Amino acid sequence: MIFLDSTVLVDYFNGNSTWQVDYLDNTLGNEVVGIGDNVIAEVLQGFRSDGDYRTAKSLLLELPCYDICNKELAVKSAENFRTLRKKGITVRKTINMLVATFCIENGLTLLHNDKDFDSIAEGSSLKVVTKA
Repeated sequence: MIFLDSTVLVDYFNGNSTWQVDYLDNTLGNEVVGIGDNVIAEVLQGFRSDGDYRTAKSLLLELPCYDICNKELAVKSAENFRTLRKKGITVRKTINMLVATFCIENGLTLLHNDKDFDSIAEGSSLKVVTKA
């Protein structure tokens, strides 16, 4: 399964042409694609138009959705952050560390457009989709 980060979905809904959006277009319908509850919140809060919001909400709610964080994952995320920091890798956003840890713990491959995740993948077992 491919887990989507909000960065790819924001580009997708904004009509931005990136290799990640192309990958998503080619993957939909051919492979299971999932999202997190936090991803829904991050993506939907950015819509200004009520119509666009309703369309995106309908599409996002059709995807398998996972609750990202609980107490155990929060602690594991902090441990992963500390391990990366000891390796000289600083993750800029806590939510990115939570998403990465969720993917690591559940064996999911992440599709993203955020350099934080590339850094996390360099110093951990996070699997990310790479440009072909």
